[in-house]
Amino acid sequence: MRFQSIWAATAPEVPEFPSLSDSLQTDVLVIGGGFQGLSTALHLAEAGVDVALLEAQEPGFGASGRNGGQVIPGLKDDPDAMDRLWGEAATDFAGSTADVLFDLVERLGLDCEASRSGWIQAGAKQVHLAGLQSRMRQWEARGAPVAWLDPAAMLRETGSDIFAGGWIDRRAGKVHPLKYARALARAAEAAGARIFAQTPVVGLKRTDGKWRATLPSGAVVSAERVVLATNVYTPRGLSRDVKRATVPANSFQIATKPLSRAQLDRILPNGVVVSEARRVGTYFRIGPGNRLMLGGRGQFSDPTHAEDFRRIVAELNAIFGTGFDIEYRWFGRVGMTADHRIRVCEPAPGLMLATGFNGRGVALATALGKAFAAHLALGTDMPVPVSRSVKAMPFHALHPLYGTLAIHYYRMRDHLDR
Repeated sequence: MRFQSIWAATAPEVPEFPSLSDSLQTDVLVIGGGFQGLSTALHLAEAGVDVALLEAQEPGFGASGRNGGQVIPGLKDDPDAMDRLWGEAATDFAGSTADVLFDLVERLGLDCEASRSGWIQAGAKQVHLAGLQSRMRQWEARGAPVAWLDPAAMLRETGSDIFAGGWIDRRAGKVHPLKYARALARAAEAAGARIFAQTPVVGLKRTDGKWRATLPSGAVVSAERVVLATNVYTPRGLSRDVKRATVPANSFQIATKPLSRAQLDRILPNGVVVSEARRVGTYFRIGPGNRLMLGGRGQFSDPTHAEDFRRIVAELNAIFGTGFDIEYRWFGRVGMTADHRIRVCEPAPGLMLATGFNGRGVALATALGKAFAAHLALGTDMPVPVSRSVKAMPFHALHPLYGTLAIHYYRMRDHLDR
């Protein structure tokens, strides 16, 4: 069964970028046409750097064009913890990632249905509230426009009475992710980047002080420096270490048929996006055509039938009630790390990468792309620590087994929480 996302159904036609079969030289080669790679290429081109980007499919094909389009600042760690772990500069960077995206959209006039309508992190049980309040207060102390929502306010904002409380972060918002990816690609090309689609890289090695990326045709792209921006979609033959650095967890998503006026007045009436504080929670928003969208963790094997989405449909019914007709079902892979932290690495001279965005990739990948460009073009420091190696997760080949067991365990704990 073929699944189509609401994004693919409502995005404009795929921009026509050429494929590459001949050799070329460039100063910086970016491999991967998602948010990270496109933002890097765009900002490098704007800085006057000769940059080429190679995408195996089309820009936005992977996680960047399939996610929930929630633009959320911050990382999984609370600000105080980030201060201790990586320093205040990293915390400031994390808090500014949504600013980077929305400023970029406004500056370039990117057509991507951007809306800075806010994000709510919702707690369904009392056990969630102390941690959410602490996180909110820490961002509030740093000047973020945040507020606490009691059960009555949660009902007004979400249209559901299952939530015991939550906090809203007005730095956040939403985009149409596939439109955003394609707009970034067009903007990068207009700035001078050379963008190539349908151009997979089958080999990458450093010889005589230069990086050489081999194409299926046998042609070679040579560059002084490379940004490997393939994240969880990294081909096994390109970098085994990057492939094993994260767990490629499937995120299943659904979208309903257009809601009625009465439903729109009740469900997310102010246009916020929401994600839950449960260990295995959901995230939801109103999407194109006034459809209610909801996503969450699915099985590690790829879905083949509509029945494979039954758990996600059940989550939607538990939050908003029954009677919704599901029009779209789709899935994509999210790069997860054991500690829920991003990995920024320079494993060899002139080779940089970031992987493991842990569900925060829309804003974070955009901002990291800008940081990569500043580092490569101007020599500025990266805002988060850079590791000199890519650490593989132990027993990575068994991730479908232990990942599935972990999800069942966390769901059980969510059920037992009070």
